[in-house]
Amino acid sequence: MTYLINKAEDFPAEALAGFAAAHPQYVTAVHGGVVRSTETPPGQPALVIGGGSGHYPAFAGWVGPGLGHGSPCGNIFSSPSASQVYSVARSAENGGGVIMGFGNYAGDVLHFGAAAEKLRAEGVDVRIIMVSDDLASNTAENHRDRRGIAGDLPVFKIAGAAIEAGADLDETERVAWKANDATRSLGVAFDGCTLPGAAEPLFHVEQGTMAIGLGIHGEPGVREEPMRTAAEIADLLVDGVMAEAPEAHSGRVAVLLNGLGTVKYEELFVVYRQVDRRLQELGLTAVRPEVGEHVTSLDMAGLSLTLVFLDEELEEYWLAPADTPAFRRGEVPGERTQRTTVYQPGEAEIPSSSESSRALAGAIVTALDTLHRTCVTHEEELGQLDAVAGDGDHGAAMVAGSRGATAAAKEALAQGAGARTVLIRAGSAWSEAAGGTSGALWGAALTAVGGSLSDDDGADVATLVAALLAGIGAVERLGGAKAGDKTMMDAALPFAEQLRAHFDATGDPEAALAEAAGAARSAAAETAEITARLGRSRVLGEKSLGTPDPGAHSFALLMTALAQHIKD
Repeated sequence: MTYLINKAEDFPAEALAGFAAAHPQYVTAVHGGVVRSTETPPGQPALVIGGGSGHYPAFAGWVGPGLGHGSPCGNIFSSPSASQVYSVARSAENGGGVIMGFGNYAGDVLHFGAAAEKLRAEGVDVRIIMVSDDLASNTAENHRDRRGIAGDLPVFKIAGAAIEAGADLDETERVAWKANDATRSLGVAFDGCTLPGAAEPLFHVEQGTMAIGLGIHGEPGVREEPMRTAAEIADLLVDGVMAEAPEAHSGRVAVLLNGLGTVKYEELFVVYRQVDRRLQELGLTAVRPEVGEHVTSLDMAGLSLTLVFLDEELEEYWLAPADTPAFRRGEVPGERTQRTTVYQPGEAEIPSSSESSRALAGAIVTALDTLHRTCVTHEEELGQLDAVAGDGDHGAAMVAGSRGATAAAKEALAQGAGARTVLIRAGSAWSEAAGGTSGALWGAALTAVGGSLSDDDGADVATLVAALLAGIGAVERLGGAKAGDKTMMDAALPFAEQLRAHFDATGDPEAALAEAAGAARSAAAETAEITARLGRSRVLGEKSLGTPDPGAHSFALLMTALAQHIKD
């Protein structure tokens, strides 16, 4: 468990602020994360690496010469929001374009992708590298569709070294993908991690057993086996990774034995003793092995083994100097000049609005407050559902997102904003406060609803129904999920269908919303009988059976609350 906290919801931000204060020679805090505190050469590509908090040293601990230029940091196990990614990238970019690197998780894909699109629209060349080293999360044929775990470190280290050696954006992108495609990892867990402020871990591994194929967001393994000795676990990891060794390789491998938070260094050394023996027996040379905590999962009890099958180019970059708060190797040449400016985000002025639009905005604020109170009421329930086949943060993310959205909406309303601006501000705030997949999707939904309204006029009921449907359409486009994938859309699509059909038939918005909410509840319950096909849950296959999808369930809860709010 986490012993030293003030408020659980403040833990990630306070930890990041303390980290920046402890390492001023390396990093400067900016909105949403950190960047190097020293200037980078004009025209040098910026390597922006990030993800959720709770993984230190990943990712902020790797910002410095020879490695990352900046790191956006989300909430615990949640991706940073698009605005946070944008802010860090804007501060780090110095005329050479941006390489965005992150583990292949849905929330990161959505938020980093949205930030990349905004930067590209402003003329910045952006490339995206999604690390996908985890053997347990997909087949060999679908290597780039796997999730990223401890392989993040060697992939980003190699890319950062290429940049330091003078590679341009095209060359850095090529080298980073080459490193990713040469990297394989496999992990084992002995017990789950506990979110700050929580009383219990996200999951337990039955005593005397171990979970194979863990994730780094507190996800349980894909299967459980009887507990083994340290040497036998080393053999299991080596055999698992070597099962995908390239047919033709140099015989030289970068090695990373990674502790996830509770397994300590002496235990890791006991395991590495056998790993080293096995590699020698297989005729492999371990090149500058790293044994320790590099990509953690709070206090998760577990470890993982990563091998990078090196060629001459990858080995040169793996061995190259780097100087960051948490990863130091050799001495990076050159003088360092203190950074003088960073990007400072600011809100645009509130557009003028009509009295009727402000009246509608007031009603929207009360509805958002209802949604927030619903999230608070069901936070624990949603977290428990998510812990079955995910990382257990869905309840906390929904609370954080709805709290941020409500606060932003109230502030905009107090400044005279109309309905459109209130909802767009709320959408941005939900995305920012929650991060992760749910943050991106709910933020997009509110933004699309707002985009269907006006600051100049009120709205009749037909316009409001159309706006709700537009919000669901935005989620469908952005998330790419379909019915049967076991996601929020399994509840949202029946909701939209019923809302449209009932309103078209009766013209009664209150009854249509109630019918649609009922359809969403039924559909959400039925997701218990579906095996997940998208998101983190798909990695755990049959483990998701018997449990409703948390995103579908939360959608149904909020639409039910909205229907009751309208009725009242």
